[in-house]
Amino acid sequence: MRAIPIIDISSEAFASYGDVLDAPGPSPRRDQAGQIHNTRPTARANLALVRSDPVRQLMPLCRLEQHPHSSQAFLPLSVEAYVVVVAPDRDGSPDEARIQAFRVPGHVGINYRAGTWHAHMMTLQAPGVFAMLVHEDGTEADCRFASIAALAIDLPESA
Repeated sequence: MRAIPIIDISSEAFASYGDVLDAPGPSPRRDQAGQIHNTRPTARANLALVRSDPVRQLMPLCRLEQHPHSSQAFLPLSVEAYVVVVAPDRDGSPDEARIQAFRVPGHVGINYRAGTWHAHMMTLQAPGVFAMLVHEDGTEADCRFASIAALAIDLPESA
């Protein structure tokens, strides 16, 4: 089984997959922090709460998902740190050779661009809760799944 390393997330490294939602800096508010995208007028915003389990309990990783018509944002509510696994699209499937894993601190959110292949949310230590925003209309077009060759996340000793 192939193992991929976790690298620390940065806006630059994550840019082709979406937005890193970090603190607003010195000002009290940061407008347009991420690009909210929805291509279907019948799809409504769904603000959901998502429970996430530690990555060690969920291995190996065998599939990725994609929301072809909507961005999808995750804002940690009670999370120390978490792992984001992404892959670029290659002809309608995830490009398995280019899968990446990012370590994200618990005070930072992420916003996937529409069409980004990604894994489910995985925390590093204890279970956690995220607020999630995506546009859905209840049809199969909301989310696509793709099987991938079994993959392990190479966790650092401190995780």
